[in-house]
Amino acid sequence: MIIMIKNKSHYRKNILTGEWVLVSPNRIKRPWQGEVNKAEITESKTYDPNCYLCPGNTRVNGEKNDNYSSTYSFINDYSSLVIDQIDEHLTEGLLEAKSEKGICKVVCYSPNHSQTMSKMNVSEIKSVINLWRKEYKSLGSLEEINHVQIFENKGEMMGCSNPHPHGQIWAQETIPNIVNKKDIFQKKFFSKENISLLKTYIDQELSIGDRIVVENNSFVSLVPFWATWPFEIMIAPKKHKKSILDLTDVEINDYAEILQKQCFKYDNLFKCSFPYSMGIHQCPTNKKKNKHWHMHMSFYPPLLRSSKIKKFMVGYEMFAGPQRDITPEDAADRLRKC
Repeated sequence: MIIMIKNKSHYRKNILTGEWVLVSPNRIKRPWQGEVNKAEITESKTYDPNCYLCPGNTRVNGEKNDNYSSTYSFINDYSSLVIDQIDEHLTEGLLEAKSEKGICKVVCYSPNHSQTMSKMNVSEIKSVINLWRKEYKSLGSLEEINHVQIFENKGEMMGCSNPHPHGQIWAQETIPNIVNKKDIFQKKFFSKENISLLKTYIDQELSIGDRIVVENNSFVSLVPFWATWPFEIMIAPKKHKKSILDLTDVEINDYAEILQKQCFKYDNLFKCSFPYSMGIHQCPTNKKKNKHWHMHMSFYPPLLRSSKIKKFMVGYEMFAGPQRDITPEDAADRLRKC
């Protein structure tokens, strides 16, 4: 089916959100005279006395980091959400606003200032995953928290304010828009078919093979059929798992292994420390069964042609809808070879 249209402009449907993505393969051939970003400087030092995230250093607010030797988490000094505020719901004609409770945490992946995930070994990545699991369980158990969002912005191009390897966790009262969309579409499919939407999709992708980048016994990394970003990736368990808490020890090891391999491939693609935004979507912590949920991790990297030329989500993307140039099949093929 896809061979017939992949060289023509066409739409592809995102089964998790219902959104349609415009694919324009001929656009990648156009000459580029726009912005060329400077190459990011790769950190090589293991410790930076001026870094707010390195072990033992003092942060801006005067708090001192532990002398941690593995992973480390703390409440963000400049949190976007706070837990202790009064419930308010305000309306004025068509205008509506409400208070939002939450907790924001910083998660340091390593005491090593330059140890990005592609340079970490499987054991070190397992420590990161286990900290994610601990925080998801702890924050999600709070009465006020219905969604726990684990994410990372890597690189200056993605707005990262500190090069020390770290991610964030925002836990909040409201299930946000994108997650709510995915909840609706997964629930609708599960109620009709009595099987996970993503499990069904992953099985189909594994049988086709064109968009698979790397896989092992428990996990698969693939370029989604509906990918928006040039080298977008989804990593998901092959079996139906609602959240990272459902993973066995063997599956955690496989998760760490595929994360390491995927990040290594990213760095090899344009021979740089690959920038991206990464996030995990898993079942809400709203005290419901959520049997329809299938956890998955998404990577949204901005680079398009080289380490200095990125995809701009402007113009058509802002006012009409998502659009991509390189086909998901070509992107997967290039990543497989890295």
